[in-house]
Amino acid sequence: MGWRVVVDEDLCQGHGVCEGEAPEVFEVSKKGDLTVLAERPPDAQRGPVEAAVKYCPTHALSIQED
Repeated sequence: MGWRVVVDEDLCQGHGVCEGEAPEVFEVSKKGDLTVLAERPPDAQRGPVEAAVKYCPTHALSIQED
């Protein structure tokens, strides 16, 4: 069973907390635009991605189980 990162682009304001928690998965530009570098990251990134989801100030991130 796999998992993937889901971003609600209407909620994301580009604070960059996700990039701080999981820089291998998220990148935020100087303009505040979020790029998901790995929509289906390896399991080793699960902890950092969960932290990014937890600490996102606008609750724009989630993990979807496949």
